[in-house]
Amino acid sequence: MAIEFERDLTRDGLPPEKIQTQIKRSKERITSAPTSILLCLDMSEIDVYPDEKRQQAERTMAIQSVAAAGLQLLLAAHTEGLGGVWACWPLFVQDVILRTLKLPETWEPQAMFFIGYPMEIPDARERKSIQEITIFS
Repeated sequence: MAIEFERDLTRDGLPPEKIQTQIKRSKERITSAPTSILLCLDMSEIDVYPDEKRQQAERTMAIQSVAAAGLQLLLAAHTEGLGGVWACWPLFVQDVILRTLKLPETWEPQAMFFIGYPMEIPDARERKSIQEITIFS
């Protein structure tokens, strides 16, 4: 994964020192977390439709279901006093992950979660007010 990440960041034009910093940070997340969980999508079990519009909607619903499962995972971890980080970069290296972990070809890595006891609890970030992000009619 680091090789692919480095290749992508190089293509993006980042300076070598920044690339190495980001790769080091990613490696540390993976190797220092007490638990890493890979969340995958499996399209082999979904409903199949003859038209592209409904088939795409089915895929969107499946992706939303995976995301909802990820959120539930983080909420459950929080309830147990654990911290969690959600990383979506498995989307960029799905084939590498499948090969490395010898996963079924129908699985599509979507996200990786790093779960453990937090060393510190950060302050909550300032959020926009409900009026700024909602349209009432």
